[in-house]
Amino acid sequence: MAWVAIVAAGLFETAFAVFLKLSDGMSQAWPTAGFAVSALISFGLLTVALRELEVGPAYAVWTGIGAAGAAIVGMVALGDAVSAAKLVSIGLVLAGVIGLNLSGVTP
Repeated sequence: MAWVAIVAAGLFETAFAVFLKLSDGMSQAWPTAGFAVSALISFGLLTVALRELEVGPAYAVWTGIGAAGAAIVGMVALGDAVSAAKLVSIGLVLAGVIGLNLSGVTP
């Protein structure tokens, strides 16, 4: 259950980063509200997951999903530039998170 919580927390981290971008410096009400709600849910789920998981791998998964997700949403939906270097870098972030978890540091 903790892994489900951490993956969901990472997805909400992606959402809060995207909403933060859409809020235009927190000057737009609905995206700002979306940012606040997504951030609260993300941190709440991270807190739940940390009850059972080690902090290093859990934080890596949370930030890895958030970083990769925000980059992908930016490129797909927000008009951010797409490049081979960005795609390779996203792959490296995900590979690092997977490697950390496969290294035996979590049960």
